Amino acid sequence: MRNIKLIISDIDGTILDKNHQIDSYLPELMPILKQKEIPFVLASARSPLGIAPISRKLGISDFPIACYNGALISKGDEVLSQHSIDKKELAFLHDFLKREFPTVSINVYSGQDWFVNTLDKWVQIEANITGESPKVTSITDFIKEEHTLVHKLLLIDKADTIQKLQNILSIMDFPQTDFYHSKDNYLEVTHNQVSKKQALLELANYYQIPLKEIMTLGDNYNDIPMIESAGLGIAMGNAPTDVKDCANAVTDSNEQNGVSQAIKLHVLAK
Repeated sequence: MRNIKLIISDIDGTILDKNHQIDSYLPELMPILKQKEIPFVLASARSPLGIAPISRKLGISDFPIACYNGALISKGDEVLSQHSIDKKELAFLHDFLKREFPTVSINVYSGQDWFVNTLDKWVQIEANITGESPKVTSITDFIKEEHTLVHKLLLIDKADTIQKLQNILSIMDFPQTDFYHSKDNYLEVTHNQVSKKQALLELANYYQIPLKEIMTLGDNYNDIPMIESAGLGIAMGNAPTDVKDCANAVTDSNEQNGVSQAIKLHVLAK
């Protein structure tokens, strides 16, 4: 059994089931991990405010969190690292979307804040999932402000529209920006240095723990970089085959408390 000294886990589809409830056995494992001085760090496409309630329920608010797929890593009010979207590319993208894809819901994430132009149906669905409340403002004006940092855009629409949008963006000139699906109808936009692998490397450096002593858990394509790079990469039972193929092991699904099962088997078993 590997000597695991740090655990990094995805949230949605991993420690949360389809009803957004936390793995039943996970809260009782947190004090055991703390006693063994094994940090449990959450890494998600969510914002800090979207992660905070889960951290509180698990009793791990004193550990860092990797937000926006690693675009912002923070510990309380302290920023450990951040990568924001290039302002020129952001302005060009925003103008393109308003002109060519006017139905796409544009969600802007900056630090702890979530900004939208209007409370459309997609925004309301996302708010129900995350428990966050967006701020309605002029996205055009916000982007133009010199001092603002944008860590992530979330673009939402019908699945076929988002697929068409991604196909077009992939042949356009955005040298510093990455686009990727997190759901069929969700397109995430971040700086191209952002990935869960980069978050893993930055957290490994923060804790001064070698990769071989880190376990990562995830269920989706954006989790592949950290699953492949960790000493012990675990895919959830509900993950697509491509994700499972990249992992060292596969645990039970998020409906069967797969994360706590993996911790018991690979970290706490004697």
